[in-house]
Amino acid sequence: MYSPEQENISTTASTKVPVKYGELIVLGYNGSLPNGDRGRRKSRFALCKRPKANGVKPSTVHVACSPQAAKAISNKDQHSISYTLSRAQTVVVEYTHDSNTDMFQIGRSTESPIDFVVTDTVAGSQSNADTQTVQSTISRFACRIMCQRTPPYTARIYAAGFDSSKNIFLGEKAAKWKTSDGQMDGLTTNGVLVMHPRNGFTQDSKPGVWREISVCGNVFTLRETRSAQQRGKMVETETQELVDGSLIDLCGATLLWRTAEGLSHTPTLKHLEALRQEINAARPQCPVGFNTLAFPSMRRKDTPDEKQPWVYLQCGHVHGYHNWGNHHEEREGREGRHRECPMCRAKGPYVPLWLGWGFMWPPPRPLMLLTPVVMLVQRRRRRSGVRSRCPMAHTPSTPPAPSVPNS
Repeated sequence: MYSPEQENISTTASTKVPVKYGELIVLGYNGSLPNGDRGRRKSRFALCKRPKANGVKPSTVHVACSPQAAKAISNKDQHSISYTLSRAQTVVVEYTHDSNTDMFQIGRSTESPIDFVVTDTVAGSQSNADTQTVQSTISRFACRIMCQRTPPYTARIYAAGFDSSKNIFLGEKAAKWKTSDGQMDGLTTNGVLVMHPRNGFTQDSKPGVWREISVCGNVFTLRETRSAQQRGKMVETETQELVDGSLIDLCGATLLWRTAEGLSHTPTLKHLEALRQEINAARPQCPVGFNTLAFPSMRRKDTPDEKQPWVYLQCGHVHGYHNWGNHHEEREGREGRHRECPMCRAKGPYVPLWLGWGFMWPPPRPLMLLTPVVMLVQRRRRRSGVRSRCPMAHTPSTPPAPSVPNS
């Protein structure tokens, strides 16, 4: 679950269990990176306690007369946010180290400050890497999440993220303003939207109202358009704290936030295995070939010689395993390819489910791949007048009416 880009996870000395704040999960598909994923693009990312706190908080405010002076004020070794009000004036807000929080950054950039790389997909057949980079609506440094290092490990979200120079730059066209307490605040180009579900992340959950988060973490109503310069109204009754089930819209990708407490109540592998056995006990049938479907257990491939499930072409049952490293199976030769199905006693050939997966990844659904083969074998057997021994393969959808005995 933990990406290699994260720093060494802080653990307790007694239990050696990492302290997890929560997880970010991409809803849908996380697009590929132009220069290769290299292990950085993932569909989920775990936020865990770092060995040393890397959070920041606002400190000194500088007003410069020109952008060149603002660059001189901004120190590359210190985090800062630059607000360009005009060509003649720029406000720089310096940030100092906060030992009580951990910072995690999300964006499209593959630079080291980004912890979770999120990319969007190109519509249609446009697969050019340069086109994907230019047309992407996800910001290179989209947002940042600050997590408290002490219980209850509150997570707060802020728009925009610091780049390699530890700076956030809001251009002249970006929406920005001065708050009542003298601080600066602003919005990113396409904005960062957040929706908190009502009644928690449960069966009774209902969608909440979408809000926009500013650079300083204030909550606003949505703008008229996604990139409008006029901000919405400030919502003082709501905060930027993430709850279990909160949705984060980055204009091109949507993330789901799950807390550590919420993840502890999710179904385990034992629950999924019980549901699988319950489905197999009901003996579901394929609506096309009317074959009894049997779903194999999900086993992790710990070794390259992991046993693979096989499907019987005569009846479509998935049963038994074959290990290529087993010399006993190899000695059986062709005779081992024609066996009697232990579920319906139908004798015939059987093939491995992974047949033809070498050039496809992720692999297609096994039964969808073998459906044409099963239908072809059944059609030939029907023409030859041979019926299958599988009682479920020819069972009608409704039982026949009972016959009246002759008097």
